[in-house]
Amino acid sequence: MASLSHLPIFLSLLFTAFYSAASQSFIGVNYGQVADNLPPPAATAKLLQSTAIKRVRLYGADPAIIKALAGTGIAIAIGASNGDIPALASDPNAAAQWVNSNVLAFYPASNIDLINVGNEVLFSNDQGLISQLLPAMRNVQSALSAASLGGKVRVSTVHAMTLLAQSDPPSSGRFNPGLQDVLKGLLAFQRDNGSPFAVNPYPFFAYQSDPRPETLAFCLFQPNAGRVDAGTGIKYMNMFDAQVDGVRSALNAIGFKDIEILIAETGWPYRGDSNEVGPSVENARAYNGNLIAHLRSQVGTPLMPGKSVETYIFALYDEDLKPGGTSERSFGLYKPDLTVTYDVGLSKSSQTPSTTPSTPSTPRVTPSPKPSSAWCVPKAGVSDAQLQANLDYACGHGIDCSAIQPGGACFDPNTVASHAAYAMNLYYHTVGTIPLNCDFSQTATLTSSNPSKLSSPLEAHI
Repeated sequence: MASLSHLPIFLSLLFTAFYSAASQSFIGVNYGQVADNLPPPAATAKLLQSTAIKRVRLYGADPAIIKALAGTGIAIAIGASNGDIPALASDPNAAAQWVNSNVLAFYPASNIDLINVGNEVLFSNDQGLISQLLPAMRNVQSALSAASLGGKVRVSTVHAMTLLAQSDPPSSGRFNPGLQDVLKGLLAFQRDNGSPFAVNPYPFFAYQSDPRPETLAFCLFQPNAGRVDAGTGIKYMNMFDAQVDGVRSALNAIGFKDIEILIAETGWPYRGDSNEVGPSVENARAYNGNLIAHLRSQVGTPLMPGKSVETYIFALYDEDLKPGGTSERSFGLYKPDLTVTYDVGLSKSSQTPSTTPSTPSTPRVTPSPKPSSAWCVPKAGVSDAQLQANLDYACGHGIDCSAIQPGGACFDPNTVASHAAYAMNLYYHTVGTIPLNCDFSQTATLTSSNPSKLSSPLEAHI
């Protein structure tokens, strides 16, 4: 049993790590406007300030929204539409005017730090437009440099995952050979100017193409057996990491190991048509909530460990005028009346670290809507196989499980139940004390009874 005298120090370290992660500006949201019922931009700005969202991506450059975000400190990614590309490519003066109207008119009060020139242009198969993309990006970059904003406002373009000819396993990730020459030109420009490769991975679509229960758990960051990459021996515990590392491998394969990756879109619909597999409130909450927890852990991906990728969740609101199936109009984290569609722990009130010192009887790292003396424990009757999956999941998502390794202070009793109980509770208190983080595919529960006072495997870990 670990000495209780070391617990306050241990919890203090956890607290510091969580606070640092929560304060990082890698969590963003997409703010689409294909709707007729959106709240005023000023109301949206206030909403965003009440959350842990530090970045907003616009698909255009709506001046009312950009003005509303002035002084908030929220970083803004704006977009030049695909229709803007021909003029931006052919006329440097048009690019300068675009930058003057959409950046200089608001900067620096509005913290514009990224311009996406076009959206999924290479996916369009419009060869004329594709050939104009790099000249347009160059002219926009030149206009920014002329305005002394080179290095302050990045220039990129957003790609669909269909750029990859293969991505499974992640180490085999390769771009479509027919697009490699175009990509090499774009990437050389981006490397020279320090801008990221922006891409839209959606585990939701991966699940729709393979709707097995084990695939759903893998896509939702829930406990699962994992998938081993035969090329590297790495076991992946979630689809997001696998997809992102597939992109990393593709970039490395064509000589761009130093290009950062940015996730321009990812999300999960909470509603869909009867013939759609996957949309539900439960799945959307699990995906987005667990994604946010994964980003906050800063564990990174197996090929990019120790840091979180800048990620924009799709989407802030539903867009009720979008065409297609019901799911296309059902990605919103918030409703037009500014209430949450479902809670994923983004509110600052549930994420602001407490200044109350932790004690052995209240092992709290972050505050929670639950009582402070809450423990995450396995439910009765859970099989050892499921407990092992929970253990693998928790230890694979940024928590320190060295204490339950051979020779560790909490290795004994050496049982799956004991080790899983340790890991599940530590995971809950590390990534955020909201009920979602003590779900483990409905095999865990919160208790206000101190397990150390009970005859249970947790006694060795409190």
